[in-house]
Amino acid sequence: MSSDQTVSSSLPLAAPQPRLRYFDLILGLFAAVLIISNIASTKTATLNLGFWQPTFDGGTILFPLTYIFGDLLTEVYGYARSRRVIWFGLAMNLLATLTFALVAGLPESADSPTRGAFGVVFAFAPRILLASTAAFFVGEFLNSYVLARLKLLTGGKWLWTRTIGSTLIGQGADTMVFSLVAFWGVLPSDVLWGLVLFNYLYKVGLEVVLTPVTYAVVAFLKRAEGMDSFDRHTDFNPFRLGN
Repeated sequence: MSSDQTVSSSLPLAAPQPRLRYFDLILGLFAAVLIISNIASTKTATLNLGFWQPTFDGGTILFPLTYIFGDLLTEVYGYARSRRVIWFGLAMNLLATLTFALVAGLPESADSPTRGAFGVVFAFAPRILLASTAAFFVGEFLNSYVLARLKLLTGGKWLWTRTIGSTLIGQGADTMVFSLVAFWGVLPSDVLWGLVLFNYLYKVGLEVVLTPVTYAVVAFLKRAEGMDSFDRHTDFNPFRLGN
């Protein structure tokens, strides 16, 4: 046996990593929904409910799905993998916003079909980025942390208690931070607080309505991936990117 072979055979083998069939798909959807929601948040709209005409930002329509994806990630794959996905989403959101800001700053051609409009819409994008980054960081990590802790407390039972419970806390922090940073001084105070209330009720309500779907998807992923993570020894530091 050669010396090279002797050295090689004495090296410890790395533990095999599980083959995750759907993790990348959820990661991509998570980042896409986040970016689309932040672009849509540059427009506010008013909904006529008869007894109430709340104002809301356009990103509210799709954004709650990021929390459902966060629930799936933490419940099935664990907090550590969920943490990496959150950072990936923030990085892609930053890339998108910087690209829009760069394009908005370029000299516009005389025959541009969107002459003047692009700059008007995306001039607000940096503030949206600041608001969404701060809110998303606080809200998503709270959501994942609370869900992981509740899973340990319940022994993995009663999934609805942790999906809804984590959303109540995470979306509460997210909605408050995003709304105040993005729209303070832009919207009248009564409209702003109405926006906060409507956004929060809508996000939590959607989580409740989609709970049966969450149950079905979680069950499917646990069977397909052959895993059901419990974060008993996890470092919950949001700035740690390893396991």
